[in-house]
Amino acid sequence: MRAAPDIPEPVILENDFVRLEPIEERHRSALREAGDDPDLWRYATLNQHGADFDAWMDDRLNARKRGTDLPFVIFEKSTGECAGSSSYLAIALPHKRLEIGWTWYPKSFWAGAVNPATKRALMTHGFETLGLNRIELKLDATNKRSWRAVEKLGAKHEGVFRHHLVMSDGRLRDTAWFSVLAAEWPAVRAALDARLAAFTSSGR
Repeated sequence: MRAAPDIPEPVILENDFVRLEPIEERHRSALREAGDDPDLWRYATLNQHGADFDAWMDDRLNARKRGTDLPFVIFEKSTGECAGSSSYLAIALPHKRLEIGWTWYPKSFWAGAVNPATKRALMTHGFETLGLNRIELKLDATNKRSWRAVEKLGAKHEGVFRHHLVMSDGRLRDTAWFSVLAAEWPAVRAALDARLAAFTSSGR
């Protein structure tokens, strides 16, 4: 009997609003342009702006090569524009769980369809194809905008890990943890679909 894989197979995920492609070197220039805003990286553990962008890109490519993460590049379907990136992290398929993280979007896509559509695609694949029991999300506890966005997705707050990470400026980060369980997915999916139905096909 063949053993179950330890990581998900790279796959293209898409719906009416977004297309998620596993990250490759050919995406570097599009991601560099999309991420050219220092405000996007205020809460990042790895500085991704300007001259530091290549360190982030190399980290994501190497993580995919090692098989520890599965990073995606997000494209808006209606325009073909690069709309940022998100990754499967902390992958533990034998325990039927993983994390969705390292997620960022250019400001032009904030408050639009891209975030709920991206989470819809990633969670659908996680729960309905990979058979996960649990999907985790975590964020800087001081990032109130992301906190509200994750709660709006329907994820449940589970607590805060105090002084969990050391940031590039030396600040000790408290990390807030959230999750969605398989039993909660039908309700979360329905809420995401209702949100997406309110957008036009442009997602803006």
